[in-house]
Amino acid sequence: MTTLSTTRPVHFLLVEDDEAHAELVRMALEDNHVANTIDHVTDGEAALFHLRNEPPYTNARRPDIILLDLKLPKLNGHEVLERIKDDESLATIPVVMLTTSDSESDRFKAYREHVNSYVVKPVDFGKFQDMIRELKLYWTVYNRPPQNEPEADNPII
Repeated sequence: MTTLSTTRPVHFLLVEDDEAHAELVRMALEDNHVANTIDHVTDGEAALFHLRNEPPYTNARRPDIILLDLKLPKLNGHEVLERIKDDESLATIPVVMLTTSDSESDRFKAYREHVNSYVVKPVDFGKFQDMIRELKLYWTVYNRPPQNEPEADNPII
């Protein structure tokens, strides 16, 4: 099996209020040997402060990928997603809804709000770790998001 790696670390923002779930995500990301860094916030309001570099996150790095739980205090995942996608400066950041909800209405609403992916957390730790590995592999190795907005004078052909 060939080991794949990215040319630069990928920076994640994990928005998760359950510390046990957050630790599982951190462990799974670290165990899978694709270079990355991760910031963690525990509620929807803190996620928006972090993304907008508002206190107490004035020096926060812009994430390459947001892993967003659905059931959050202060602002739920749908509210956070909607505000991210409505903000021109944040809308291009890929958002992966990482949640225990397998509700059809939650999935429909998330895609209507322009989520990039909707992933249901498995209960089994081994399956959870496999899911994070595959998720990370896709978003850090295969997916190629834009790094900078193209200049208007240089149209992409």
